[in-house]
Amino acid sequence: MINGRAHPGGRGGDKGGCGAGARRSHASPLRPPSSMTPAAPLHLLLLCLLSCRRLRGEPGQGAGTWARFARLPYPEDELFLYDTFPAGFLWGAGSAAYQAEGGWRQGGKGASVWDTFAHRAAPAGARQPQPLPSAPAGGDVASDSYNNLFRDTEGLRRLGVSHYRFSLSWARLLPNGTAPPSPAGLAHYGRLLARLRQLGVEPVVTLYHWDLPQRLQDAYGGWASRTLAELFRDYAGLCFKHFGGQVRYWLTIDNPYVVAWHGYATGRLPPGVKGGPPLGYRAAHNLLQAHAKVWHLYNDHFRPTQGGQVSIALSSHWIKPQAMTEQDIQECQKSLDFVLGWFAKPIFIDGDYPQSMKSNLSSLLPEFSDAEKKYIKGTADFFALSFGATLSFQLLDSQMKFHQLESLSLRQLLYWISHEYNKPKIFIVENSWFVSGSTKRDDAKYIYYLKKFIMETLKAIRYDEVDVFGYTVWSLMDGFEWHRGYSIRRGLFYVDFQSHDKKFLPKSSALFYQKLIERNGFPPLPENQPIDGKFPCDFAWGIVDNYVQVNTTPTQFLDTNVYVWDVHHTKKLIKVDGVATPKRKHHCVDFAAIRLQISLLQEMHVTHFHFSLKWSLILPLGNLSQINHTFLHYYQCFVSELLRVNITPVVALWQPMAENQGLPVVLAKYGAWENPETVQAFVEYAKLCFKSLGHHVKFWITMNEPYVRNLTYSAGHNLLKAHAKAWHMYDKEFRRSQKGQISIALQADWVEPACPFSKNDQEVADRVLEFDIGWLAEPIFGNGDYPHVMREWLHQRNSIDLYNFHLPYFSEEEKKLIQGSFDFFALSHYTTILVDWEKEDALKYDHYLQVQMIKDITWLNSPSRAAVVPWGLRKMLKWVKSKYGDVPVYITANGIDDDQNMVQDKLRVYYIQNYINEALKGKESMPQSTVPSFSPYTLFMGDVLSSHQFTSLPLRTISDQCYISDHLSSTSSWVACLQFKISMTKTKLLILSLWLLTTPSSCLSFMLPTWGSLLIPPPSPCPFRPSPSLATTSSQFIKIQSVLSFLLAKTLAHSLISSHDCVM
Repeated sequence: MINGRAHPGGRGGDKGGCGAGARRSHASPLRPPSSMTPAAPLHLLLLCLLSCRRLRGEPGQGAGTWARFARLPYPEDELFLYDTFPAGFLWGAGSAAYQAEGGWRQGGKGASVWDTFAHRAAPAGARQPQPLPSAPAGGDVASDSYNNLFRDTEGLRRLGVSHYRFSLSWARLLPNGTAPPSPAGLAHYGRLLARLRQLGVEPVVTLYHWDLPQRLQDAYGGWASRTLAELFRDYAGLCFKHFGGQVRYWLTIDNPYVVAWHGYATGRLPPGVKGGPPLGYRAAHNLLQAHAKVWHLYNDHFRPTQGGQVSIALSSHWIKPQAMTEQDIQECQKSLDFVLGWFAKPIFIDGDYPQSMKSNLSSLLPEFSDAEKKYIKGTADFFALSFGATLSFQLLDSQMKFHQLESLSLRQLLYWISHEYNKPKIFIVENSWFVSGSTKRDDAKYIYYLKKFIMETLKAIRYDEVDVFGYTVWSLMDGFEWHRGYSIRRGLFYVDFQSHDKKFLPKSSALFYQKLIERNGFPPLPENQPIDGKFPCDFAWGIVDNYVQVNTTPTQFLDTNVYVWDVHHTKKLIKVDGVATPKRKHHCVDFAAIRLQISLLQEMHVTHFHFSLKWSLILPLGNLSQINHTFLHYYQCFVSELLRVNITPVVALWQPMAENQGLPVVLAKYGAWENPETVQAFVEYAKLCFKSLGHHVKFWITMNEPYVRNLTYSAGHNLLKAHAKAWHMYDKEFRRSQKGQISIALQADWVEPACPFSKNDQEVADRVLEFDIGWLAEPIFGNGDYPHVMREWLHQRNSIDLYNFHLPYFSEEEKKLIQGSFDFFALSHYTTILVDWEKEDALKYDHYLQVQMIKDITWLNSPSRAAVVPWGLRKMLKWVKSKYGDVPVYITANGIDDDQNMVQDKLRVYYIQNYINEALKGKESMPQSTVPSFSPYTLFMGDVLSSHQFTSLPLRTISDQCYISDHLSSTSSWVACLQFKISMTKTKLLILSLWLLTTPSSCLSFMLPTWGSLLIPPPSPCPFRPSPSLATTSSQFIKIQSVLSFLLAKTLAHSLISSHDCVM
């Protein structure tokens, strides 16, 4: 048992065990040996043979991987796993001789096919870092590890790894490919192994990592010749003899797919033979036989005394189906067969190629004899896997994708291998990604890929019961990256290729990996755990809608006529002459849209509702010369109705939007906020709103989320003055009588340094926070002027003539006007971004601020790629407190978009629950009343109560609106149900019934639609045609004025909901 679960068996290592690996005679030296047991009775042995495959799982079950992962719970399965790896898990780093050693003419080394290839012509797509005026070609010098053995091993000591994977250079040990060996070569690797032993680092040694002696290519045609298998066996024997006493893990060949296919079929890599598929398949055939010969050599002659294990390093990609159809899944399975299964199935299953290859390739694929199959089968003591930047999206032949989608899911690949190949022990012997060749030491992108791959490995172990016992990051140091030369870097340690001594410095990724090894994974930290607690009873819970849907269509209550339905003849509604109902006064409830919006808010049990007025609707010309009193009256009704049901309105005067920046057309046309006249126009508009609505509004927002990244400095200057003038006007003229509060609401997403160990990244993060938030916050909540960081940075940029940005100055009078113009700090917070100072991706690099935007690919993301990072909210609240003191904070908007095709908005549920918990953590660490409110918000949809496309009664579909959490009622749940389980016609009916259901009992007049099966069966075809509004003409409704009808409507609503499994 390992950590409470059965340890899946490998393909060998326990003498007498069941399965193809039973002939192994020695257990892993790093695993405790099985206890010796007496000989079992014959019937028990037979039972073991019959049941063993069933207990360990049938081979060839990998095809179920895609369906299995498609069924996993969302978003729970995609969350980061905080846990540790099993005790004794192996952590290491790796390198390859040609990539790192250099010294190509030292110690009598012979030429390899890579030496010849690199000297003849630069590999396709490779480029040297510039400038390198005297840089040698290819790997002639590379990282110069041949002359810096102590330097490299010090890097291993600093990391704290348990093993180091490196390759022996065949041409350094045997310059001509065959005996005699080079004493200098033997001495070099002897010194390396001695140093590793001194450090307590286990060597994992690769016999062949692509650098075939050129002499063997010239004399025999390389791996295209069967002779190479025997020569490789002789070379391996030399290595086992000289080094085997110090080596417990051997890898025969690295990535035979690349060697065979791109070395002998496409010619993309050395030796560059363009022999087409036939030669590629022949080379692979010989590689498999060479591997098998070496395994048997070790097993028969060296294992009894040396006690090591031998495998082959197989590289693979991952592939996902275009669609979850049986055909596409079969194509994905075929893709893995043609790349990984090409070599894995003969070794781990039955000694022969995958059936999909044999069926598709016919005579192109060589055949194994029965004796050869038996000889190859089982020739691996563990499954050595290489996954990452060498093959994925680079050297995978496009034809071998079979029109499916390449992916980087290491977890799913591990699961597939486990179920396809009889649950072998898996050793990840190469994995990582890459950064640009120009990136130096803060390699944030590399860190987050590494974090993703290691976390997926942990999930494979803990969730999927895959037996992974070791992980090797690639690579220890920067080096020559094969066909991409020096254009990328993959090392944990930075190598300055232009320096004489090849300066060797740890990168941020080295520090990350060191900490990870020290902790043996990602142990749960207290700050990552939810806390139990309660908010104060007067804590404000709200919902935000950017703009309420203003619908001034009057209700049919105002129509005094009575109608009957002529079912038998005209099939129309006929007015009854001489019959009329009493007229009555207009009321706010006559706006049908308001009624439903208010009722839905009541069901949410919120205390506050935040929305923005439309300046252009109230003042179409931008000034008081034309006031739209109808819209103003609508807003008056809306806020008064909110108060009537004890919901506090939080009203924003202006919010930017795509159309005319949210301004009246005239103002937008003449410079918008660039024009100082807009400041005075805003003050006049604000005064009108305060007069008309102020008695009902206790919380005002002057500017709601001005988007600073689209704002010029002069526009921001005027915007601040407009805010301050409006604040002072309210303070002097309205506060005493209306007793409200007023402030500005800023978008405040958190900015985190991408490399937590980097001072440069911390400086960049601080700079972005000041430009994003401090720009508008510092003048109001701070010293009345712009942040010092902004002025310093812009002065620096302007001084070198790259830019000419002018940040205006406030007069002393303006500073006094702006400073302190707040009653609270209102912020909207949606996500967290990572920033790096090193330029990695030009498309995501901000030249203006010299900042690189980075993604942590382990974070949960919304469909629009917004990251879900709950702790960012707590850090944001802490930053506000540290900058501006104990100012009361209102989180006026917070939320995420969700998958529109999902009935249950599980991502939004997770988001709200966890962000609220972080707000609670923030409140626990702040003085009382510092964080008085929280408003769930839909990041992009935004319309909590907005107009449905088919009805004037406003209800957003669940994909756009539905907040389900422990803090909200179950209304949203059944709204979700009705939206997806009831036909559109019945949905309209239910919406109207809901309206009736929530109508105050004092109001007995209401409408009932006359389609569907209501009071009487409709004629066929039904004369009613859905129109943009359920209330367009009075001829479509029957007016009923009785308590009985009201009860009928209630009964109808309840029955309609219950009939579709919706719970109200």
